[in-house]
Amino acid sequence: MSKNKLFPVTVVGSWTRPAWLVSALRQRQAGEITGAEFDAIADDAVLAAIKYQEDAGVDIVADGEMRRDNFYSFVVDKLNGMRLMKLSQLMDYVKDRAGFEEILRALDVPAFAIKSPIAVEKVSEREGLCTDEAKFLKQHTHRATKIPIPGPYLLTRSSWFEGLSDQAYPTREELARDVVKILRREILRLKELGIDFIQLDEPSLSQVVYGDEAEQTFMCAALGSRTDPTHELEFAVRLMNETVDGIDGVHFGVHVCRGNWSRKENVLLQGNYGPLLPWLMRMNVHQLVLEMATPRAGEIEVFKEYRNEKELGLGVSNPRTDEIEKPSDIVKRVKEVLRYFDPEKIYLNPDCGFGTFAERCVNSSPAAFHKLQAIAEAAEMLRKECG
Repeated sequence: MSKNKLFPVTVVGSWTRPAWLVSALRQRQAGEITGAEFDAIADDAVLAAIKYQEDAGVDIVADGEMRRDNFYSFVVDKLNGMRLMKLSQLMDYVKDRAGFEEILRALDVPAFAIKSPIAVEKVSEREGLCTDEAKFLKQHTHRATKIPIPGPYLLTRSSWFEGLSDQAYPTREELARDVVKILRREILRLKELGIDFIQLDEPSLSQVVYGDEAEQTFMCAALGSRTDPTHELEFAVRLMNETVDGIDGVHFGVHVCRGNWSRKENVLLQGNYGPLLPWLMRMNVHQLVLEMATPRAGEIEVFKEYRNEKELGLGVSNPRTDEIEKPSDIVKRVKEVLRYFDPEKIYLNPDCGFGTFAERCVNSSPAAFHKLQAIAEAAEMLRKECG
């Protein structure tokens, strides 16, 4: 990986999906085309995403998650015992349906477009979660590679739904044991394929700390089942460390953001990372990939007592706006962070992906390209100053 280059530029994962790819994805889900036919179509979209990244100056590239419905629901195609369900379908099982509908309206969440994977039977592997993505990515770039996968806490929490999952798994903890086993096997396969960076997505951790007392984030099936934040964070740390325990030879990062489904910043979570850092620092990963390009991320000073304990994947670009950040402004932001992290500890990336949900992409490919290009230009400026 780009170990000899300061401020490596990378992405969080998803790229905006073209309409023809979304159409093919829906055809595959409806059984109108085969998986092989869909992959032939998706290959072109992946190649375009790689080309955009390479041309923009990205050092560690991803495949854009083009074969996925979203960053975690795609597992239903790779695992037995899972059912893909729209949020509108889950309403039939929510105790407070009216309250659930009000939450979705307030958060600007499209209930008929966004889907969640639900464990309805014992979960087992059908095929590797993303080894197909990894193989194709490795075949079509000579640059370092990143594969994002759902983190164990996210996958457990999003998949366990009372009234649907409890016959197979009476508790979340029982589902978590199978989730950890599956993720460990997948990580070992990705390592064998030569993937450089594995990013475990845990965006719902910010919801644990900053979510409303009466709700859970729509990204998870656990709506209305809020428990003590300390218990949840301890659970997340334990699952993460069980997942990566004893695995070396690959770079691990954990990604935390505040929601990436809407351009309305006022419906997304806000608050600094202070309450999360004691737990994030206990996760046995190399890097924290964090949203930090907007005021919602709070004060940088919260990192003062954790100086250089981890690498920082610093979010320096808002994926949800049309405005292209100025390289000089990115440099200024990085210099603020250099008070707490040495140059070799900082990677540069957007806050989140550009197409987290297939039918709710937050930006266009040209805009995403220019945002990455600005980050790469800023990285070059920083290398000249700090090299």
